[in-house]
Amino acid sequence: MNTEKNKDIYLRPRFKMDYNLSQQKIITKFKENLRHKNCKYCSKIADGHIVIDVPKNEDHFWSPQLNIEIVEGTKESSIVKGLFGPKPQVWTLFMFIHFVMAFAFIAFSIMAYVQWTLKANNSFALWMVYLLPILWIIMYFLGRLGKKRGHRQMDELFNFMMKTLEEKY
Repeated sequence: MNTEKNKDIYLRPRFKMDYNLSQQKIITKFKENLRHKNCKYCSKIADGHIVIDVPKNEDHFWSPQLNIEIVEGTKESSIVKGLFGPKPQVWTLFMFIHFVMAFAFIAFSIMAYVQWTLKANNSFALWMVYLLPILWIIMYFLGRLGKKRGHRQMDELFNFMMKTLEEKY
C-alpha cells in the first residue's frame, strides 16, 4: 500500500492510497462494515463515492465528514482518494462569507479611491479596507480552530476507514 498525504496546513486534508483490490471489492467491504449492527457511523454510498459522517449523537457544528472516492486502476487494483472537510452546509457558509468579504473589500476600495479623487471624506471606506483583511484572517483562524475541535472525530473516521480497508475479503 502506497499512502500520500497532504501537509497539515490545509483546512480540508486530503490523502491518496493504492490498493490491490478492485473498486467493487472495496465498496463491498465498506457496505458490509457500515451495515454491521455495531457500526455507529452514518454513510452514503453512490458508485465509487462514499461519504462517512460522525454519529448523530456526537455531531456538532465543527464535526468533519470523510469523502472517499475509489478509482478503478486495473482489474485488481484501485486508488482510494480521501478528503476530510466540514459538512457541506458549513463549507458553503464559510465560502459565502469569504465571497461577501472579498466583494465588500473591492467595493470599499473603489469607494475610497473615488472619494479620494473627489477630495471627499473617505475615512469610513479606508477603515473598511483595513478592517476586512483582518476579518478574513480571523475567519481563517476560526476555520483552523474548528478543524482542531473536530480532529479527534477525524482520527476516528480515518481509523474506521483503515480498519475497513485492511480487513481480509
